[in-house]
Amino acid sequence: PIISRSSPGIEGVVLTFDDGPSPASTPALLALLACYRLPATFFVVGKKAARHPELIEQILAAGHSIGNHSWDHDYFLMLRSTKRIQQDLHNTQEVLARRGLRPLLFRPPVGITGPRLKNVLEEEGLIAVNYSCRALDRGNRNIAGLSEKIISRLRPGDIIMLHDLPAFQEEDSDLLYREFDCLFRMLAEKYMVSPLEEALQRPVMRPEKETGPPGTAC
Repeated sequence: PIISRSSPGIEGVVLTFDDGPSPASTPALLALLACYRLPATFFVVGKKAARHPELIEQILAAGHSIGNHSWDHDYFLMLRSTKRIQQDLHNTQEVLARRGLRPLLFRPPVGITGPRLKNVLEEEGLIAVNYSCRALDRGNRNIAGLSEKIISRLRPGDIIMLHDLPAFQEEDSDLLYREFDCLFRMLAEKYMVSPLEEALQRPVMRPEKETGPPGTAC
């Protein structure tokens, strides 16, 4: 089964961010989350995590958790062969293992699953987690009213999906920041925002002995 809401009886809501990390968005998000003391989970793209290991470390240092969001966000990943899907997830797991963690959660690109995924998840020690509330922002393309769209749809136990991406149009950068600021303020004032681990009542990642690239002594 694919998890898309908190465990029964959990009243808090959960913040999650997809598609990062990005130097153009992750540091600002982390600063805003710290300002409002909100926990979050970042479902990261493996290729981006490999390119920006410092951002992975910043996310962890801020007390947030990290999940696997595929290697390169292939929209058609679930149509690929089982071998291709497994390699995709495994590559991301390996990149994150070099940062000292092993995610236990996977969120498929655009939330689409398929019949080949179950065995791959079991092989990689992952469970699939989607979401139950989103702003339909299309990767921060449609950001006007983002905060109100989330709040108007939000129910106890919801898992919120947002994007750790810069605004699609550069001129919308300030608007995106204001929308996130407004949303985080309303969440902090009116809702209990729970870490995903508490909401699911299970671990979402575990420490992993750091490994170096093949052929090194690390």
